[in-house]
Amino acid sequence: MVNIAADLAERAARSGWLDRPAVHTAERTWTHGQVHELAARASTVLADHGVRPGAHVVVALPDGIGWITAFLGTAVLGATAVLVNPDLTADGHRFIVDDCKAALVVTTAERAGGFDGTAVLDIESLMTAAEHAPATEPRPLAPDARLYMQYTSGTTGVPKGVPHRHQDVAVYASAVGEEVFHIGPDDVGLSLSKLFYAYGFGNAFAFPLYTGSSVVLLGDRQTPGAVREAIARHGVTLLYAVPSAYAHLISSGDPSVFATVRAAVSAGENLRPGLGRRISEILSAPVLDQLGSTEVGHAFCSNGVDFCLPGTIGRAVPGYRLEVRDKAGNPVADEVEGDLWVSGPTVMAAYLNRPQDTARTLVDGWLATHDRVVRGKDGSYRHTGRADDMEMVGGVTVSPLEVEAVLGDHSAVKEVGVTVLADAQGITQLHAFVVPGDPAGRPDSLPAELVALARSRLAPHKVPRVVHLVDTLPRTPNGKLRRHILRSGKW
Repeated sequence: MVNIAADLAERAARSGWLDRPAVHTAERTWTHGQVHELAARASTVLADHGVRPGAHVVVALPDGIGWITAFLGTAVLGATAVLVNPDLTADGHRFIVDDCKAALVVTTAERAGGFDGTAVLDIESLMTAAEHAPATEPRPLAPDARLYMQYTSGTTGVPKGVPHRHQDVAVYASAVGEEVFHIGPDDVGLSLSKLFYAYGFGNAFAFPLYTGSSVVLLGDRQTPGAVREAIARHGVTLLYAVPSAYAHLISSGDPSVFATVRAAVSAGENLRPGLGRRISEILSAPVLDQLGSTEVGHAFCSNGVDFCLPGTIGRAVPGYRLEVRDKAGNPVADEVEGDLWVSGPTVMAAYLNRPQDTARTLVDGWLATHDRVVRGKDGSYRHTGRADDMEMVGGVTVSPLEVEAVLGDHSAVKEVGVTVLADAQGITQLHAFVVPGDPAGRPDSLPAELVALARSRLAPHKVPRVVHLVDTLPRTPNGKLRRHILRSGKW
């Protein structure tokens, strides 16, 4: 029998971590012991609000001690936490609440009005009541009991619920946190990917609580200035972000604030080689690019402390198997591009109430990631794009990532997105949308320079015909490029 709340509390006590820092916020620092005590008391309050074993509790909160408390308090009771972006629209929240049949929503007081028709407990009330509530003992559960659920981003269709088990979180922490990143009690993490995302959940929840380390939670204060201040104040050793967030973070300020950072982890979107080099140079630390998914729960392919090959997403994480297959499902040889499939201990059993989607995605225990990769002879993988990201130019398939990687090598390019647009006659042409590194001082010659760069390194049909200088690119809340909006040319 298991329960993550009991496992973490016992692990902290056994390892001597109870008085060590666990969570840093702008207001204060909580120790591991305080985190677990608070969760045990909060579970009593949640039970008083009708939460029972197996119930779905929507956690729609910004990063903070309240998020950790609500999540662990739900786990104590044997209920399932449904992790939701608190800034979704009311319709987005309503879809998830209805889809999972939520028994309770835990959110902030100002967001409570977006959940009409559902029982709501605001986090301030939960935290206040927990201070005086008795502790509840964690409910013993089967190893495969459902712990939490996240929803896919919905960029390619209707969001789908992805359940994960109590036992999965220990795998993220041991396989990625300890074996790949060598995280220990003296580490301090800071994740710009938030807790309600798979990437952020592992970084900011699983890793610190399972390793005795600590994490800085910034809430909504994620400006480059706030991030740099937090790094300097807390001596952050591990940074986690998507490439576009790193691009903003390193664009200004004193590089000396990064002196304590020993590694910068990147995931969530393709990392251009040029940007990766700049991040590493400014931080004076390796950039560990990786690939994961909501369906797996965290990373399954990653660079690490013992193996880091720039330009790749690393090797299979211990415990996971990867295969590169052709469209017919047959394995391909090394150095041949194909579709990536993964199997391993944390791959979801099924989407919530979506058997047809599950059947298309899971085949004999293998998950179709819809990522296109090339496996090197050294066991590393190079990410070449998403299967649904490929563009057709004059009847020829082009990977936007390949073109973006070349354009991104120009020192004046901060961000770049490439897509196909049709002109008035319906003729398709490759267009590049570029955010300059210095918008105020961007040279008029930059578009021509980028076209010339592309011509020097790419086949003719891969050279953009038009380069647009823009202020921003359309992105999801977790930083992924919205290619379907990019294709419209309007945002």
